Amino acid sequence: MTALAHIPHPALPVAGPLALAPGRLHEGCGPARHTWAMLVAGALSGPVLWIAPAWATDRPEPCGLAPLAGPERLIFVTPAHRNDLLWCMEEALRSGAVPLVVADLPGPPGLTPVRRLHLAATEGGSRARRPPLGLILTPGEGGAPGVESRWHMAPAHLPDSDRWHLARRRHRSAPPAEWHLSGRPGAWTFAQS
Repeated sequence: MTALAHIPHPALPVAGPLALAPGRLHEGCGPARHTWAMLVAGALSGPVLWIAPAWATDRPEPCGLAPLAGPERLIFVTPAHRNDLLWCMEEALRSGAVPLVVADLPGPPGLTPVRRLHLAATEGGSRARRPPLGLILTPGEGGAPGVESRWHMAPAHLPDSDRWHLARRRHRSAPPAEWHLSGRPGAWTFAQS
């Protein structure tokens, strides 16, 4: 395999300060990590490949997430073996066939798999008009080494409105920060936390 140089592309603006570099791997963690991934999906057009273990019981309900991104865009893949989760993601990123690949993992992967996923996304960018975006969703506080950015999202609802706490825990080119997010697609409000 020929080594491909990572060519920086403009960050994908998701909402407010939430922007993600395409052709890279980003991590979402916390109890609202599925909602975070659907926020990202709502900022893109085209299909979303969602990879989750066959044994997982906490899969997102597409109709419940419809306000964030249309459920008709979701393609679910449910490998039976743990090793196949990252293999599926790597192959999907490498193909460049879909703009967003999400892997809902039982735990953070190591540095070597993360590097492989970055390389696959870079290679996928050579096959597509825009490099694909890779998201790994990890339980708890996350902690995958080598990711481009790590975002933690948790519910912080009020009696009369939905609200989330969003924290940028790690980013290669921005400091940690926290916000309260409320509103709806196309009209999100961010308040510094």
